[in-house]
Amino acid sequence: MRFEAWEPVYESILAEFGYPRSGDERARDVLAEYATPFDVERLDCTGRTVAVVGAAPSLPDDVERVGDADRVFAASTAADAVRDAGFDVDLMVTDLDKNPETARELTREGTPVAAHAHGDNVPAVREWVPTFDPAHVLATTQAAPVDSVYNFGGFTDGDRAAFAADAFGADELRFVGWAFDDPSLSASKARKLRWAERLLHLLERLRGERFAVLDGRRDAIDPLP
Repeated sequence: MRFEAWEPVYESILAEFGYPRSGDERARDVLAEYATPFDVERLDCTGRTVAVVGAAPSLPDDVERVGDADRVFAASTAADAVRDAGFDVDLMVTDLDKNPETARELTREGTPVAAHAHGDNVPAVREWVPTFDPAHVLATTQAAPVDSVYNFGGFTDGDRAAFAADAFGADELRFVGWAFDDPSLSASKARKLRWAERLLHLLERLRGERFAVLDGRRDAIDPLP
C-alpha cells in the first residue's frame, strides 16, 4: 500500500489512540540512523502462499498449518513457536517489545527481520537494532517512509506481516495462530486487536478476497473507507 493511501488510515489510528504523529516520526528517524537499504526482492512472494502467523494461545495447536506454505511471516513471539515446531521463518515482524533476542539471532543467521519503530519504543530501537546484522534488517515505520525505512501498511505486528506479504506479491495469505477475542488481554491490547481486525478487513477488500480468519466476524466490523 502506498503511503498516500495508508495516510488517512494512519491518521484515524492516531486520533483514536491519541498518539502524536511527531513521536512516530522521531522514532522513525532514530531507526533510520541504523537502517540500510533492503533488497525487497529477497522476500518476493509472487504466486506464493504466505503463512501469516500470530501469537494467539492457539498457535501451538495450529502451527503445523505453516508446513506447506511457501513462506512464513511471523509476528513477534510467533517466530519462536514456529521455530520450536521445526519450521523456518522467512520474515519476523516485531516492534521489539517481547523477544528482541530472537530478532537479533535471526538476523545473525541471515533471516530478515522487519524491525518497527513507533512513538514509544525508541529506547528499544536504540538498545537492540545496533546489535542486529544490518544486512538482514527491514526497517519499518507507520509514519511516512524515509531513506531506508519502509512503510507497507499495518498497525500491529500481525497485520503488518499481512500487509508486507501483500506488498511482496503474495498470491494467498493463510492466517495461523490468530485470535481477536482474548479475555486475558488488557483493554489497550484489545483495542489494538480490533484495529488489526479492521485492517485485515480493509486488506481483504483491497485484494478482492475473503480471509477465513474473519469469517463470522465481518458484519460486526466497522469498515475503513
